[in-house]
Amino acid sequence: MNMTGNTILVTGGTSGIGRGLAEAFHARGNRVIVTGRRQALLDRVTAGRPGLVGMPLDLDDPTALPRLATEVRARFPELNVLIANAGISRAEDMTADGWNVSDAAAIVETNILGVLRTTAAFLPLLKRQPKATIVATSSNLAFVPRADFPTYCASKAFLHSWLQSVRHQLRNVPIEVLELAPPYVQTELTGTQQASDPRAMPLDAYVVEVMQLLARGDHARGEVLVERDRARRSAERDGRYEEIFAAMNPS
Repeated sequence: MNMTGNTILVTGGTSGIGRGLAEAFHARGNRVIVTGRRQALLDRVTAGRPGLVGMPLDLDDPTALPRLATEVRARFPELNVLIANAGISRAEDMTADGWNVSDAAAIVETNILGVLRTTAAFLPLLKRQPKATIVATSSNLAFVPRADFPTYCASKAFLHSWLQSVRHQLRNVPIEVLELAPPYVQTELTGTQQASDPRAMPLDAYVVEVMQLLARGDHARGEVLVERDRARRSAERDGRYEEIFAAMNPS
């Protein structure tokens, strides 16, 4: 993808990886539209940054995405990059007496259906551009899961498979389809403790490495993998799946 001169829409762009990428692309001279549920966060992200636009989007509201798509088509018909980044993560304990599927349903609704609906809403606009890019955020946990986050990991595995099919179907359309599969990064995805966990990759370092990979076009099979991603991504191929799974999920 081109690193400058784009009009980019980032869902889930008010915090974490979404915000980091939005600010990095804006710093390179792109027009960037960030979406999020809370107006106060949108205002904070966009304050003092001409060309960085905040637009509300609550994927739980069935009217919100069609309304956003209509507004984007009217205001930003040149949109050529979609970064479908919005996602949630929740631990699940299936041994608990009160376990039910409510958390799993919420994860599927946001992480899977949210990405599919967002792509469907903007794909017609992207198809009109001479060159466009779709980026979706999966996770390194798509390849080797953490068993205490079963539905979250499975939702990212779904995206990994789905993106391969989308990439194949759009092979003759000038739309590049990329997958971000981050490692454990210092964000608040699972709570405030993650943002300062020394075991997690610093957010700034992750964003810098991703931007370097994108600039070089270094994403074999459409997968944007930082160095920390690679061992887990190839664990099964390298015969290390059981070893890595056991290390991540001690008995």
